[in-house]
Amino acid sequence: MINNKVTVNSITSGFNYNEDICCILLELSEYEKNTNRNLFKYEAYKRAAAVLASQPKKITSGKEALKLKGIGAKIAKKIDEISQTGKLEKLENIHKDDRSQAINLLASVSGVGPAKAQLLVDENITSIEQLRQNIDKLNHHQQIGLKYYDDFQKKIPRMEIEQIEAIVKKHILDFDKEFVITVCGSYRRGKAESGDIDFLITHPSFKKKRKKSSDSSNLLKKIVHILEDAQLITDTLSLGDTKFMGACRLSPDSVARRLDIRLLPQGQYYCGVLYFTGSDMFNKAMRAHALEHGHTINEYCVRPIGSLGVVGEAVPISSEEEIFEYIQYPYKTPEERNY
Repeated sequence: MINNKVTVNSITSGFNYNEDICCILLELSEYEKNTNRNLFKYEAYKRAAAVLASQPKKITSGKEALKLKGIGAKIAKKIDEISQTGKLEKLENIHKDDRSQAINLLASVSGVGPAKAQLLVDENITSIEQLRQNIDKLNHHQQIGLKYYDDFQKKIPRMEIEQIEAIVKKHILDFDKEFVITVCGSYRRGKAESGDIDFLITHPSFKKKRKKSSDSSNLLKKIVHILEDAQLITDTLSLGDTKFMGACRLSPDSVARRLDIRLLPQGQYYCGVLYFTGSDMFNKAMRAHALEHGHTINEYCVRPIGSLGVVGEAVPISSEEEIFEYIQYPYKTPEERNY
């Protein structure tokens, strides 16, 4: 049996009293995305987990859960079952389903999404070893993801990310000291380990996003070339105008790590830092709060919603703290966003 359990971390400022239920709901959400490709249910389970994770007490029944915004009758019934038995029969059956487990396994290869995983399983490719024997069925990204599959499955110690961060900052700031560079994700939230490394970068000269910008494209390519010359970046999965996906390693004999670099316009930078810091459940809770207080927020901007429901122009943002102030949400440090 493949263990696809999704863990939910304690909240630094308190505790996630509903971690057991959240873990089950998040695993169901992955099942709906990968096996059923039902994005509505995928989002519903994730939203319910976010709501439960933010509660200041243990939810002990479906009836109690129904009082929370974002939890409907069907999910409440599942919460009742989990509360009474400590498990969920639907998830137990999923664990026994070989097809579902194979799809989840293949979808864990970088670049292999749920649709591709299902096609491979339909061709009787159900293991990583079988996939390695059919590499001709994969595109460039998927082949690199398979090449480094074992490495990419390993957690990255915080100390190693600190070393990579130092290398990236040194070489990019030597090129131009006006760059602003932030490592986001669980690393910024203070976790001891991370699954990948996510850099966000901006520059004062890059002030607005354009659909096609030779400036941004050349700038990101230059950054990637600098890090290749520094022998940090080893492989490119994809390289666009504003996003690089690839692999890096500290030395030729060290473990390869997944590395993403996003180049953002200066005006979108702090919304991007907030979004890509996460956690995903924290972001969902914050977006819901923003809507209740007349704003929409995403990884690009904060916009007010008028009395007629019309979304206004993006408001200028010069720090993360300003985002919290605009939507009247108590500021949380990155370490307090681990739910």
